[in-house]
Amino acid sequence: MEKRRNRHKGGRKPKKDPCIHRYAISLNDVDNARFLALFEASGMEVKAHFITACIFDKPVKVVKIDKGSMDYYMRLTSFYSQFRAIGVNYNQVTKAIKNNFSEKKALAFLAQLQKATFQLIAINQKILDLTKEFEKRWLQK
Repeated sequence: MEKRRNRHKGGRKPKKDPCIHRYAISLNDVDNARFLALFEASGMEVKAHFITACIFDKPVKVVKIDKGSMDYYMRLTSFYSQFRAIGVNYNQVTKAIKNNFSEKKALAFLAQLQKATFQLIAINQKILDLTKEFEKRWLQK
């Protein structure tokens, strides 16, 4: 008994709904520059997909990356990590003061440390206020 096998012909499987209709448009320099600017702002990689999205009113995403905002948040993040490091050091300093000095000297050092802590709290509050103002003014919702 002879078995018949379906022979695979190789190549890519044909699409169910291939795009066979093609259109061509011509743009002047001004319109072409405007089209390219919109295309780049959309973040899409294929111009044909961008054009079909525009024609059929599909939402076209435009993502603008503000370097100033990114720099601000990067620096704010690094500042936050420094703030956390100060908190760790604060705990270590209070333990060292308590263990190595007399009660009178320890209270004097802790009073100085408390003044510095209040200054840090004031700076942190200013940073929070500036960040809220920055978000209201410059960041898109």
